[in-house]
Amino acid sequence: MLDQRLLPTEETWYAFTDYREIAEAIRSMVVRGAPAIGVAAAFGVALAAKELALEPKAHFETGLTVACAELAATRPTAVNLFWALKRMQRHAVAVGTNASPTEITARLLEEAQAIATEDEALNMAMGRHGQTLLPEKGTVLTHCNAGALATAGYGTALGVIRAAVAAGKNIAVVADETRPFLQGARLTAWELQRDNIPVTLICDNMAGYMLQQGRIDAIIVGADRVAANGDAANKIGTYSLAVLAKAHNVPFYIAAPISTIDYSIPDGSKIPIEERDPTEVTHCGGRRIAPLGVDVYNPSFDVTPAALITAIITECGVAHGDYGRSLGAFR
Repeated sequence: MLDQRLLPTEETWYAFTDYREIAEAIRSMVVRGAPAIGVAAAFGVALAAKELALEPKAHFETGLTVACAELAATRPTAVNLFWALKRMQRHAVAVGTNASPTEITARLLEEAQAIATEDEALNMAMGRHGQTLLPEKGTVLTHCNAGALATAGYGTALGVIRAAVAAGKNIAVVADETRPFLQGARLTAWELQRDNIPVTLICDNMAGYMLQQGRIDAIIVGADRVAANGDAANKIGTYSLAVLAKAHNVPFYIAAPISTIDYSIPDGSKIPIEERDPTEVTHCGGRRIAPLGVDVYNPSFDVTPAALITAIITECGVAHGDYGRSLGAFR
C-alpha cells in the first residue's frame, strides 16, 4: 500500500503479511476511500486464511470469523468494507464443505484479486457513463479524494473527470482542500497534476463564492455509502456543497459503484457516521493550531439528501429522479 498519510511530500510503500496490519492500515488511514478499503479488507481475509491454512478445519473457520470481525471493526461508514467481507465469507462457504483450509485459502486469494480487478474495470465503466453529463468545456468542483487512491485504480468521481478528458473535453478541476484531513489538498491535487489535468486548489469555505461568481459548471463527488432512497454519505462538507449547488442551479453528481449502495437501509438517517480523533482538528501538519482543552467535534462524514442530488453515476448506468426505483433497477 502507498501510505496516503504522507502524500504529497513523501511516497512510501508498505508490504503487509498479516491481516492485523491491514486492519490497522484501514483504521489509521494508510489506505482510505470506500472502494480501496473494501479491496484492502478482501486481501486481509486472504492473509488471515493463509495464516490459518495448516490449522484443523474447525479452528480455521473460527479464526477466519475472528479476522473478519476485526477487519469489520476498523471503520463504520464505508459500506464497501462490509460488502467485501461478506463476499469473501460467502466465497469461503461456496468452495465446499469438503474443501481443505489450504484449498479454501487459495480460492480466497483468487477472490480478493478478482475484487481488485473488478473494481478498476467498474470505475472505468462509471467514467464512460458519467462523462456524458459533463460539458464540452467547463470547470468541475470536487471534494475529498475519489480518485485512483480511493479505489483499486482510476477512481469514481475523478474517474468521470478522467474519462471526460480522454473523450476530448476541455475540463478544469477545482479541488476543495477538505479539512481536517486535507484529502483534496494532499491527494486530489497530487493525482490530477500527475495526469496533467488542470487543477486549482481552494479552501473549503471558498466554494460558495466561486459558485456565486458562476465559475463552477458542475460538482462531482464520491460516496462511502448510499441508502436505498439515494441519500448519500460522503466526506464531511459534501452536504454544504449540495445545498450551495441547489442555490446556484449547478448540477450535483455522486459517482459510486453498486457495492456502495446499501439496499438494506431505507434512508440516510440509518447510516452510521464515524467520529475521528480530535487531534485531526486541533493540529495541522503535526502542529497544534487550537488552544489546549478546547472541545472538538470531528464527524468524518455527512449525509446529502437525495433531493439535492442531480444524478448518481454507477458502473451500470446513471440513476435519476426516484432513486428508490432507479437505483433498485441496478440491484
